[in-house]
Amino acid sequence: MHLTKVDGFVARQKSQASVLPLASEKAVDTYPFLCASLGPSPSSPSSVHHLRPSDLALFSALGVSNSPLATRVVEWIAEILSTFNPELSTLLPDAPQSTNRNLLEEAHELVLSLRLREAVENEKSWKLLLLFVNVDELQVSAGQEASAVSSATREVERVLTTLQSQLHHTLVRVVVWSDDKGALGSSTHKLEKAIVAGVLQESISELLASHQWFGERDDFSAVLFSGPLGNHHPTDHGSLYTTTNPTANQHTLQLWAEILQPMTGQPTEDDDRISRIACPTEDLPYLRTQRNSPSALRNSPETQSAPRLDPVNGSELPCPDRTPSPSIPTSVHELRPGDIKVVAALGDSLTAASGAGSDPFDVLDVITAYRGISWSIGGDSNLTNVTTLPNILREFNPSLVGFSVGTGTAESNASFLNQAVPGAKAHDMPSQARVLIQRMKNDPRVDFQKDWKVITIFIGGNDLCDHCSDTMYFSARNIVGRLQETLDILQNEVPRALVNLVEVMYIVPLRALHQESSLKCPTNLVKLLCSCVVRPKDSSRELQLLKDINREYQRGMAQLVDSGLYDKHDNFTVVLQPFFREVVLPLLEDGRPDRSYFAPDCFHLSQKAHSLMARALWNNMLEPVGNKTSTYDFTEGMDLQCPSKSVPYLRTYKNSNYTYSGPAPTPLPPTNWGSDFSCTDTAPSPTIPTSVHSLRPGDIKVVASLGDSITAGFGAKAKNILQLVNEERGVSWSIGGDETLETVTTLPNILKNFNPNVYGFSKGNKKKDKGFNVAISGAKVSGIPGQVRSLIQAWRNDSKVDMENDWKIVTLFIGGNDLCQYCQDRLALSAKKYVEHLRDSLDLLYNEVPRVLVNLVEILQIEDLRKVSRNSLGCQLVQKNACPCFLKPGENSLELAEMKRVNRMFQTFTDNLINGGRYDGRGDFTVVIQPFFQNTVLPMTSAGQADVEYFSVDCFHFSERGHAEMAIALWNNMLEPVGSKQIYNEFRHNRSRIQCPTKDHPYIFTRVNSAPPVPTSPPTTTTHVPDPETPRPIQCQESLPVWATAVLAVTGLVIGWAVTWAFLSCQQRRSREKKAAEAVQMKQAKSFRF
Repeated sequence: MHLTKVDGFVARQKSQASVLPLASEKAVDTYPFLCASLGPSPSSPSSVHHLRPSDLALFSALGVSNSPLATRVVEWIAEILSTFNPELSTLLPDAPQSTNRNLLEEAHELVLSLRLREAVENEKSWKLLLLFVNVDELQVSAGQEASAVSSATREVERVLTTLQSQLHHTLVRVVVWSDDKGALGSSTHKLEKAIVAGVLQESISELLASHQWFGERDDFSAVLFSGPLGNHHPTDHGSLYTTTNPTANQHTLQLWAEILQPMTGQPTEDDDRISRIACPTEDLPYLRTQRNSPSALRNSPETQSAPRLDPVNGSELPCPDRTPSPSIPTSVHELRPGDIKVVAALGDSLTAASGAGSDPFDVLDVITAYRGISWSIGGDSNLTNVTTLPNILREFNPSLVGFSVGTGTAESNASFLNQAVPGAKAHDMPSQARVLIQRMKNDPRVDFQKDWKVITIFIGGNDLCDHCSDTMYFSARNIVGRLQETLDILQNEVPRALVNLVEVMYIVPLRALHQESSLKCPTNLVKLLCSCVVRPKDSSRELQLLKDINREYQRGMAQLVDSGLYDKHDNFTVVLQPFFREVVLPLLEDGRPDRSYFAPDCFHLSQKAHSLMARALWNNMLEPVGNKTSTYDFTEGMDLQCPSKSVPYLRTYKNSNYTYSGPAPTPLPPTNWGSDFSCTDTAPSPTIPTSVHSLRPGDIKVVASLGDSITAGFGAKAKNILQLVNEERGVSWSIGGDETLETVTTLPNILKNFNPNVYGFSKGNKKKDKGFNVAISGAKVSGIPGQVRSLIQAWRNDSKVDMENDWKIVTLFIGGNDLCQYCQDRLALSAKKYVEHLRDSLDLLYNEVPRVLVNLVEILQIEDLRKVSRNSLGCQLVQKNACPCFLKPGENSLELAEMKRVNRMFQTFTDNLINGGRYDGRGDFTVVIQPFFQNTVLPMTSAGQADVEYFSVDCFHFSERGHAEMAIALWNNMLEPVGSKQIYNEFRHNRSRIQCPTKDHPYIFTRVNSAPPVPTSPPTTTTHVPDPETPRPIQCQESLPVWATAVLAVTGLVIGWAVTWAFLSCQQRRSREKKAAEAVQMKQAKSFRF
């Protein structure tokens, strides 16, 4: 038979050199790798599902013209088919043209060719068509893989639609194909190609399933080959023929085996390594379709019905009794799994399942929320493939609703009642709860009043990631307060609900992923997303703070539930599920962390981990309150538990016979701002030390202070604006000595416990009792040299001071007024001038005074003072005029950006001055930077507002309570080694926060005694000149609210400034505009967390 070439397709005549002998009985004896022919059907079959190889009259292929290997495979398939029907015709695309045709164009050309054939020969015969989708021909660019796969899938859909509408008596086999050689030659490119091929395979599988395999008619169907072909290194299976390509052999055998109905027991090789061709049998004589191959349906990715158990992500549920209660229960404490009708979830990216389904190294794909496989709310597939809480519950109640499927945002329909939002924190939970309630009320699938609901809440990870940026805002008290608000909303508005409050994960072990460089985790990215967890060094105070706050979050959540607040009636309860309290990181055999449990960013969790989390949650739900598993071991095998016969319910406090401890008693309001003292070893050195680096607190004989209105105690006890000008030096944080530590917390009152005879502190508010507190309200740094001279003179004139032998501590805190007025005189108040005046002041002490330790308290950040407000005359009248350069600029303005930059420069230049070794030349003198204000934290109320109790009536200076907190922060800084000092303030009333010297290190820390071995000679003085445009990086770089800063910047001339600073000269405006471009560059924008 001769066929004419039509539009690029030609009939291939069989080459005699490669034609297989007909499969007669004799041929089978001679060639054992061939099949005995069963013959054609008795009559031409009417259904594609009853089609035998011998019934085929024509064989063709699409998508092979640019692939010699695919072409060879197709030719060999044709030769195998010819053993069943020697009259078989083969119609294949011609050699590649100068202009490549796409699949749809080839399909149109094939249809035209076949129509011509039928017109000429007037016959309607059965056809087998192979449709090759070549991964190598996808137009894939970086970051556009998903788009390329989607485009290829749409093209396949158009091709199949065309073939279905134009052809009859046709079976189509779709093959995802990739040549083994080509441009993508590196191992990385091969991996990328394999990933794309796998994704394309899944996409086409979903396409065919959604179209019912294009089987609306009985004479047409499409079937997908079970997996991509050609994108791996082949295993040698021998050869069909001698001197042939083993890769082509392997692919031919695989493809042919799947063209037939699935069968077992047929070896692919003889013992002598001769490859055998799969053969049809009397029981399974047909070419495979979706309908005639039930076993294939169970084993194929083309269908989701009754799949085999996925050993990693799937689970088996061994529970024989899955029945609901005989009647709908009226009590949450008698709720069986089968009674649950609705599931819902609130949370962050771990509940949204960000990156859970991403390919292992596709970091960009972490932005995709794979909600359908989320541990607590996903509903993709079923339990044998995807382990989630809803898929477990669906085994008890197949009518369960609320779960999310696929991917998408919280607003998408597919997300349903999964309202988790990537990047969410505890403060987002109340709004998520309100949206969830509205969705449940509006959806007809939910009977809001009658359906029993399980709502899972998991939050706190992002709060931990940001805790060091604002320890008050992200304090455990505030986090728990926001959770309480959320639970209150749910209890008041949602009937018939059991709420799983999953305890926040112990996040510290995850740091190990970013400490092992061989894992190649994107640590720099995670440092941006979660710097407070990843950045701290091992054994640092910052790491200890992380551990402490993590545990405080956990305890706070447990105490909230244990308060019994959420068991007021029988149709609502909250149960703490604590399986994340302890986390055991999964390890490889070589001891390194196992990345397979994590998303590509090594921070979020993969589906593998989501499966384990779902099992852990489910098992926690069945464990009695008070006896729940609290350790999550990634590597430990975890089977699903079943409800017990004696207690077949989801466990609550009541059906666990658990007694709540009840809410903690409300503490009485404090009557003073004193502190408790717990140090036992308060003795001085056996002999008076000669080195400042061996100085114990008990060795201090004299205290003194330099500074401005903060140190002068301006308005510390003021109750109204008239009392604001009173300088309450007796309660001043660094120099006050009123009463005792029991009632007034100051540095001297702490030192009195080590040396009751310490001298120099100020008392009351009278000038005569100021002691060696030489601070002047309204002072700038330019006035500090004068204060130093006055102090030196006062010491020399005081007979109680032994100038040569007494050890002295001088605390210097200055710069607030310089910053507050900087915009009015940038030259005189620049960072360069600031550090020059500091240098002159310290030089005076260094050159003239023996036995001195100087506490140089770092200038605070003033920006967050803008958040401090109250409805009072003092606050409204005084505050902005006291610090116009920070408080008057608009939010996000260039002026404010400039002030924030200059604030940092003041800190940077100060560090450079002190750390340059300028004051290390004497053994009895040192300057130590105490950095607790480096990142200033604004104290907040539980309502998220600035706590004005720490401020005076002007909302700018500190109150006595604020002074007490500053004293504690200063003292604790003094007992922390240089390089590991706390660099933020933590203002919260707690009488037990005063630290003690240790037996191993009973000294006040200096640069020299902070790091062993102690240097035998002073460090060399450096001549480093800081770059004013490059502020140094700051630990825990998150900007901390600067409430404290407000206090610092206060000048004594509060009221008078209102008028003076209200008007700026034209020259100053021009100067500000000239700096605008520079300020823009320094503006910082906080990045959004996944």
